[in-house]
Amino acid sequence: MSFTQLRAFHAVVEHKGFTAAATALNVSQSTITMQVGALEKRYNVELFHRQGRVVVPTQSGETLHRITARLMQAHRDSLEFLEASEALETGTLRIAAVGPIHATEMISMFKTRYPGVELKVKFGNSQETLEALLGREADIAITADVSTHPAVVMERYSDHQVVVFVHKAHRFFKRDSILIAELRGEPVVLREEGSTTRRAFETALARHKVKIDRAMEIGSREGVWRAVRLGLGIGVVADFEFVPAPELRAITISDVDIRTNYFVAYLKNRENAPLIRAFLKLYL
Repeated sequence: MSFTQLRAFHAVVEHKGFTAAATALNVSQSTITMQVGALEKRYNVELFHRQGRVVVPTQSGETLHRITARLMQAHRDSLEFLEASEALETGTLRIAAVGPIHATEMISMFKTRYPGVELKVKFGNSQETLEALLGREADIAITADVSTHPAVVMERYSDHQVVVFVHKAHRFFKRDSILIAELRGEPVVLREEGSTTRRAFETALARHKVKIDRAMEIGSREGVWRAVRLGLGIGVVADFEFVPAPELRAITISDVDIRTNYFVAYLKNRENAPLIRAFLKLYL
């Protein structure tokens, strides 16, 4: 077995076919076919179900793919380390973040320190950022409270109070604060299930036996803000994310301290990757 054979197998899975894998590796399709065939013959294992041009990994193929994913990542880390100078003048750092506010500040600092490093950023809720990290689609996750995972290290760097915000037509608009009981029966526009702000808010409601009217569920911050502006309900947000506007007002919940914690997360087995170390050094 050689690294070349494993790389060929991995490429076929990743690119969903021998032709696409050959194109990605810049070799002939016959070379890819021969390398995968040699691997199967040497170990007497079937790695793919072949149905014309469609290839699907067998159970053995799926298991091997999970291993080669780690191997290919280690290979990329090795190249990154060897090709980058001590000042980290090259490379690409992929970041999954829960929102632009924290991420933009961090990215700005990192880019100032390492201008030659390319940064790729994708946004999602906390669960999506964790999944991107576990799926090796991201090197770093900037995320809020999520269930811990044995493969992930989560370094806490900040926490923020959860507040509600209302449109100027709402009866709370001139208030600086409210009691949590005053939310009983109020229509609230919520983020999707994976939102940690929503989870912290609903946990507090349950603890104080307050039932709201779940008016709407929207999968983006922008959508929630638009719905509140249209008077469809109250919004819920971490205080640092609220952007003041003449027609909107943020209001604290005075008798309950609802908070979300924010973390920089990375895979344990990648803690020595140079770009990850450089990022962590700036913020932790």
